[in-house]
Amino acid sequence: MYLLGVDIGSYSAKGVLLSKTGEVTAVAVQPHEMRVPGPGLAEHDADQDWWGGFCSVTRQLLDKTGIDPKQIAGVACSGIGPCMLPVNAEGKALRQAVLYGVDTRSKAEIDELTQHYGADFVMRHCGMPLTTQAVGPKVLWLARHEPEVLAKAAHIVGCPTYLVQRLTGACVVDHYGAANYAPFYDVEKLAWDTVRTSDICSPDLLPEARWTCDIAGKVHGIAASQTGLAVGTPVIVGTIDAAAEATSVGVLGHGDLMVMYGTSVFFIQVVPELQRDARRWSAPYLFPGTWAAMGAVSTAGALTHWFRRELTQLDDRDAGFALLQAEAEQSPPGSHGLLALPYFSGERTPLNDPLARGMFFGLNLTHTRADMYRSLLEGVAHATRHNLDMFEQGFPASAVYAVGGGVNNALWMQASVDIAGKPQRVRQQTVGAAMGSAFLAGIGVGLFQTADIERINPVAREIVPQADRRARYDKDHQMFLRLYASTRDLMAEIAGAPT
Repeated sequence: MYLLGVDIGSYSAKGVLLSKTGEVTAVAVQPHEMRVPGPGLAEHDADQDWWGGFCSVTRQLLDKTGIDPKQIAGVACSGIGPCMLPVNAEGKALRQAVLYGVDTRSKAEIDELTQHYGADFVMRHCGMPLTTQAVGPKVLWLARHEPEVLAKAAHIVGCPTYLVQRLTGACVVDHYGAANYAPFYDVEKLAWDTVRTSDICSPDLLPEARWTCDIAGKVHGIAASQTGLAVGTPVIVGTIDAAAEATSVGVLGHGDLMVMYGTSVFFIQVVPELQRDARRWSAPYLFPGTWAAMGAVSTAGALTHWFRRELTQLDDRDAGFALLQAEAEQSPPGSHGLLALPYFSGERTPLNDPLARGMFFGLNLTHTRADMYRSLLEGVAHATRHNLDMFEQGFPASAVYAVGGGVNNALWMQASVDIAGKPQRVRQQTVGAAMGSAFLAGIGVGLFQTADIERINPVAREIVPQADRRARYDKDHQMFLRLYASTRDLMAEIAGAPT
């Protein structure tokens, strides 16, 4: 028997087949692009990138392994989130999907709703402030700017919900994902707030909220013909990619903290109770009685893609990144005095400032492409430390686990550990959210228990800070914090907003 996990990321879909003993049997990837139609906008074509990606990687896995689809005991989907996508009754997209916090189009709606409800009220009932990470303001944006689309919508969904609906016909979201629909979801009642929802849209547009590993339904005939899966295969509710990624590295006990290095950097810490902190987000976690605190750096790997695409002539992606990496390794810690703010699409936690802007500070004629590339990686590392310091003030981490594509970038990883001054553990398997989803599917169909992750994916190595870099990086970090604070008003002004 096997378990299928599929994850939709910002730049690719990834699928994993996990055996009933927990071995990664096969992996498949289907690239796509993140569409940026304007400043602060980020979108996907859900039918092409999400459903097309799911079908592609699933068929690749079946073709590669030759297994009988009937041997797949369960399926789980995860994906970037929280996103905002209006769909019709058949689950087909009515427009491009508006992506997670990297899309900052709803700034005016965030401000208006926060003023309407009051920041304290929002924190008390939603567990998080209204930011670009929240779905509610984006639905209000849709109602104002594309009312004809909203009028046709049967549901407003995110990525995992969309995939499960295409597979089974069921429109469901897990409680962890539902909490990101602020201000629609009440974290104390673990239910939709129909009164607040009605201020923006019909409550009937929201998916049914259930627990992550509940069986949502079974693969129907149309989906089977498109994916190659067997009719009747159980599909669990699933979750947002970051939570699936955290599961894959065993972030399941109090104090466990994940740092996911990808297009953005995402943090999840398991905490013993709901924590309210306006700098970050809180939500029910994946299982009844569990809670999570979250944060994110908006642009991380996205910056390396931007740098290669816009500032070099390195057209071959893999070869281009390999060359940039080799060059950056010749630049010393501190990048010859060059400091980068990585706020190229606003910033999420702890700033929660959609008008924040990126910057290279300290440039002179001696600086090279290598210095600039390294300074971007170090800038993301400084933003990572900013978040880790915030988490430490709430509930100290018992262990920090690194995961995501960034763990294969030795320079980025070491800079992050050196700048934060905190060791980070890397598990044997770094496949990430797709593996975590397959594991969650195993829990849903009764093949696994949560403790099995320690056997399936043991710790392989620990990255530790290099003491001789601490003083330099501490000084740079204080300058990093001061640089944002001293230019915040100018950032808002250049973004066209009143100061």
